[in-house]
Amino acid sequence: MATTAPAAPKAAVSAAKPVQAAKPAVATKPAPATSAAKKPKQDRPPENDHGIWRISRRNFFSVAGWAAFFVFIATSTIASLRMMFPRILFEPPSAFKAGLPDDYIIGEVSEKYKDDYRVWIVREAEGFYALSAICTHLGCTPRWLAAESKFKCPCHGSGFRSSGINFEGPAPRPLERLKISLAEDGQILIDRNIKFLYEKGDWIKPDAFLRYA
Repeated sequence: MATTAPAAPKAAVSAAKPVQAAKPAVATKPAPATSAAKKPKQDRPPENDHGIWRISRRNFFSVAGWAAFFVFIATSTIASLRMMFPRILFEPPSAFKAGLPDDYIIGEVSEKYKDDYRVWIVREAEGFYALSAICTHLGCTPRWLAAESKFKCPCHGSGFRSSGINFEGPAPRPLERLKISLAEDGQILIDRNIKFLYEKGDWIKPDAFLRYA
């Protein structure tokens, strides 16, 4: 039995494909660790920071807002209290008792009630009269100068005699006299609301002079 000869091997490919060079490995950046979260901003600097204490903008506006609120509340409360309790100025009574007639010396000017009531009480041989201790120029309080027997205003130099008549300085008219009488208990009673003006002839009226012997 005839045998077949083995097939001849295929001819080698004359032009083989060139082998591509391997690409160099690219170094990849490591992924950030998920456990390391960003640190929150601190209101206070680290211990080694010697600067002044810093606050965040949010905290600053929060503090400023609360401060403005409390200032508004305090102002409103004070205004309400002023309306509930208005300021009251103490004024001495217009009429007051000035003691017994025998407590006064003839020829002397009493300054006992000048500070509290702005009144001088003058005793003469025939009785009493009360002078307003208000200068008729600009309302200052004159001083009684016993050695010179006159009232002298320290503001602008007006001078008045013990009777109240003006004789020097810018005062345009005499001092005013006040109503003077005897109360039921025998004390001298002065009423500052009732005044008598020399230039109007009021000094001759009965209530401008208290006769007492």
